[in-house]
Amino acid sequence: MKKVLITGAQGFIGKNLTLHLAERRDVEVVSFTRENPLEALPDLLEGVHAVFHLAGVNRPQDPQEFTTGNADLTRALCAALEAQARRGARLPLVIQTSSTQAANDNPYGRSKREAELALFDLQQRHGMPVHVFRLPNVFGKWCKPNYNSAVATFCHNTTRGLPIQVNDPAALLTLVYVDDVIARFMQLMDGAEASFDARGFATLTPQYSTTVGDIARQIQGFRASRETLVIDRVGTGLTRALYATYVSYLPPDDFAYALTRHGDARGVFVEMLKTPDCGQFSFFTAHAGITRGGHYHHTKTEKFLVIQGQACFRFRHMLTGETHELHTHAEQPQVVETVPGWTHDITNTGAQEMVVMLWANEVFDRERPDTYACPV
Repeated sequence: MKKVLITGAQGFIGKNLTLHLAERRDVEVVSFTRENPLEALPDLLEGVHAVFHLAGVNRPQDPQEFTTGNADLTRALCAALEAQARRGARLPLVIQTSSTQAANDNPYGRSKREAELALFDLQQRHGMPVHVFRLPNVFGKWCKPNYNSAVATFCHNTTRGLPIQVNDPAALLTLVYVDDVIARFMQLMDGAEASFDARGFATLTPQYSTTVGDIARQIQGFRASRETLVIDRVGTGLTRALYATYVSYLPPDDFAYALTRHGDARGVFVEMLKTPDCGQFSFFTAHAGITRGGHYHHTKTEKFLVIQGQACFRFRHMLTGETHELHTHAEQPQVVETVPGWTHDITNTGAQEMVVMLWANEVFDRERPDTYACPV
């Protein structure tokens, strides 16, 4: 069992780290928060395998709090670790979240730099493993909006229909996603090899370089997707992380949204999702005995999945006249593909309403539908 101490456990990164560690059966977590006095640190450090030093102050009402909340707190942590070393105890791994602002000559930057130096000094004297991360802008779920994160503010305001302010759209922004930060921390806790830059600071990947304007446009696009149904490429990289962050700011009353229902005598048709280059998703229904379709495509392809009822799919080759027929039902899920150059239809052969999921490899374009009516 690994015992770890998290300082700043109630902060943005601390909350995410605590949840990830709670999923591990081999880790015991002890926390140091604003409610704990500095005198509690020696007892909390007993038997600790790793310290995640995340506590800090970045926007105090009194500038003196920069010193007490950053430099002085870290010195107190180092003093407690020093006392352990004098007793012959094995010193734990220490991972500290600093900031790229530590390079700046202002009260905040100086306090973060002093905190870094205190840990590096302790490392030099006792040979303990210390990893100081000068993090750029960290974003993700539970980051406080209208504080010091443009991403958090944009997501919070946009999900609530509030305006966002972009002073300089071209302003450069370097971002790291909180889950990537946590993953690296846990790798180091588990003994992964560390990597450092030329200045001795721990490195973290991936980091995303973008602009404030691009982030604002993408977040506003997420909101618009509920109307257009067109979703960005949210499966990888920055867009994946940004979309997960955006959704995490949705108020519970907005967890769901309505779709347009198109109905006629045959049944209903509902579009669910469209993508820029990977097609669209929808579903349709058909009453008992109803046939839908009766058309062919030159290039468009589709995948059908009957999820309620049973169906007969019929096909006819447009040149040779060859025909093919197959039956499927919800109890044995089977994907049926439409093939270019074959006209096709689908008939509900059951007694109950048929429900069919549909994926098409392209978004329907009324100007170029690639859909030509032709009975089977």
